Amino acid sequence: MTKEVYITQTSHFLPNEPVSNEEMEAYLGMINGAPSRSRRIVLRNNGIQCRYSAMTPEGIATHTNAQMAALAVRALFENPTLELPQLELLCCGTSSPDQLMPSHGVMVHGWLPEAGPIEVLSPSGNCCSGMHALKYAWLAVKTGEAQRAVTTGSERLSRILRADSFQEEASHLARLEEQPYIAFEKEFLRWMLSDGAGAWLLSPRPRSQGPSLRIDWIESVSYAHRIEACMYQGADKLEDGSLKSYMDYQPQEILQQSILSIKQDVKLLSQHIVSFGFDKLKVICEKRGLDTAALTYFIPHISSEFFRPKIAAKLAQNGMAIPDEKWYSNLATKGNVGAASVYLMVDELFHSGRLKAGDTLLLVVPESARFSYVFALLTVV
Repeated sequence: MTKEVYITQTSHFLPNEPVSNEEMEAYLGMINGAPSRSRRIVLRNNGIQCRYSAMTPEGIATHTNAQMAALAVRALFENPTLELPQLELLCCGTSSPDQLMPSHGVMVHGWLPEAGPIEVLSPSGNCCSGMHALKYAWLAVKTGEAQRAVTTGSERLSRILRADSFQEEASHLARLEEQPYIAFEKEFLRWMLSDGAGAWLLSPRPRSQGPSLRIDWIESVSYAHRIEACMYQGADKLEDGSLKSYMDYQPQEILQQSILSIKQDVKLLSQHIVSFGFDKLKVICEKRGLDTAALTYFIPHISSEFFRPKIAAKLAQNGMAIPDEKWYSNLATKGNVGAASVYLMVDELFHSGRLKAGDTLLLVVPESARFSYVFALLTVV
């Protein structure tokens, strides 16, 4: 017999002070000594006003990804020393682990020694990885495999977005007497991404005081069978759409071509990210009898405000229009924090004092890497 599962506490960790748009280029630096030609265009479209960076303006790291996730986990508990030993499962999603191995999850566990020996899961991926972590924890608690689980989403991407990560490529282009530019597919994400971590505590029982969020269902889907990679790192895309791994480049080529940088095929992104995801949501709503008009909050992870009207138009086209006042986003003040974004939005709402019993929250997390999506419905109890 399966059990109900509740999010009984949420928390976050955001490094250092918020960084404004005006300060961004000072943090990230100018490539080849020239101001970015893309910055103002990207910032005007994405609606981000400030974000967080786990480094100093000089590029010195202040926190690792694993440290930030562990600090968010600690913030779940009034007394971590007494409560962490009760933890049975830790699931940690990110698209930016501090190293290829060991896994991100065990590195987070390493910063939580009071927890003792526990099960740890590290789903790989991009924005959906935090929700994949949630689904594993939800199923573990639902089936009785765990009584107390923590799930996290976290990112630390700012350091690899700094200009010095691209200087070798710019220098190489200049030596070839080409226009020394960095392609928009690499430049685009420099002005979008933010650092931070969020954590949720799961239990088969709601908390005795204050709100809890019952997890009614979680569904995920991938469209990798239909479309080539759209966002990628540690590889480059060939003319046939396949990816060539960093392992198949010479060491100097990796530097000269910024193979380890994150790239975004913005044309593919614009063509498919909304249609795939929100056509699937229509199918889910019809299957589950969910009336979007009855929702209290619609919480989509959007990487840019550019996509808000496109999502709204698609919802209306599918007969699922959701009024603007039901949308909840903190993109403007937190930036795009990838796998952590949905954690941070729910955390803000959870502690806002606005939630009341019976409220429903629809979470939508798209991932452009190979077009994957996770949807979840939460109910306040």
